[in-house]
Amino acid sequence: MPYSRDAMYSTPAPAPTEAISARDEYYCHSINGQPQIKHFRDDYKYLEGTSSFYKIHTIQKTWEHAKKRCALEGATLFYPEDQNEVDVVLAYLKDTQPKFAWVYVGISSKLAKGVFTTVDGVAIRNIYNKWGHGEPNDANGEEDCVILRKDGSYNDEKCSNKFPFICKKTLQSLKWNEECNTPYLDYSYNVDLGRCYKFHLHPLTWRQAVEACDAEQAYLAIVNSQQEADYLVNITASAPKDKVQGGYLRGAVHLGFNYDTTEDDWRTTTGETLERAGYAAWGNHQPDGGENERCGSMFYNGHLNDIACEAHRCFFICEKENELLSLFDDRFGT
Repeated sequence: MPYSRDAMYSTPAPAPTEAISARDEYYCHSINGQPQIKHFRDDYKYLEGTSSFYKIHTIQKTWEHAKKRCALEGATLFYPEDQNEVDVVLAYLKDTQPKFAWVYVGISSKLAKGVFTTVDGVAIRNIYNKWGHGEPNDANGEEDCVILRKDGSYNDEKCSNKFPFICKKTLQSLKWNEECNTPYLDYSYNVDLGRCYKFHLHPLTWRQAVEACDAEQAYLAIVNSQQEADYLVNITASAPKDKVQGGYLRGAVHLGFNYDTTEDDWRTTTGETLERAGYAAWGNHQPDGGENERCGSMFYNGHLNDIACEAHRCFFICEKENELLSLFDDRFGT
């Protein structure tokens, strides 16, 4: 049977009074206590020795892409502030990924040759600053990014090389979106639809938008009803789109569907046909792009539109379930 979000996340029946009391107590403890229980995301590890969260990315990327991925996750490309952090993080790296000989850190001289600063503008002389023998040497004039070796020393490397990297989030910087049970504050909960949404005002290609939503533990919005389509139209209309400068395609926002060549049909990113998902209202003469437009978007009026997957930058909408509500359903049998 095709996956159905509505079947999995349907509104629960009213619970007995005792269960509601227990649920409310658990809810208040969980959403108000995220910094206290030291939780950022399930894929980040909290290390007591530094009061921070870390995620080791095993899919290797260039330095710039590593920096962007950390930012998408609401974190920062890790760099060590002192010897203690080097010791704590390298011990964690050794325990979990012993084969990695080094990782990218958030230090580079991309702004000015030979002037090494962190991703947030701190001069390297003001943080941990231990270079390997003869480093930095800027080999062939091409080494502007920095790696941290397992022995705790730095080396400059070519930024286009692909290496593993670590993202970091400090406990002190952690904020919590209580409505949506997430660290991403821009998501808003819709009571009628039972889901959370975020309108992204930084235009990206469709594939980049998929990554951006995934980085926030969400997905490109999937329309399951006319009611949901109307809501997406409303948040699109109210977004301050006209203030965004630069080149991007106006009039459409990316959504979570594309053309599945194996099925010869348009399907949501969860595998359902549009009809099965609950909404297949195409715009006039759409889809009309053939092989050049195999990804999905929505005109500002709510009608569906096909779009190139990589050629056009557009606004987009991410959607996520409120996982805490799903947890309630399991925990309290509702």
